[in-house]
Amino acid sequence: MKAMILAAGRGERMRPLTDHVPKPQLPVAGRPLIAHLIERLARAGLTELVVNVSHLPGQVEHELGDGARHGVHITYSREAEALETGGG
Repeated sequence: MKAMILAAGRGERMRPLTDHVPKPQLPVAGRPLIAHLIERLARAGLTELVVNVSHLPGQVEHELGDGARHGVHITYSREAEALETGGG
């Protein structure tokens, strides 16, 4: 099964934390928020993931890589410019 994670937002309500760190990478219980989500998706049998990125996309891609560390395969959908809620 496949899933898409919408991780492109700037996280305006989380500023200034998100000025230099993408919202999906903000730490929760010592790990990036998106890592918790990916692990839960993998446990549910969703192993093919597309991660939609825009704000500081290189940081998200660097953190997650190809997904092997989490037992999934990740491809990325990059927005050249922020497309807001309907972007994904």
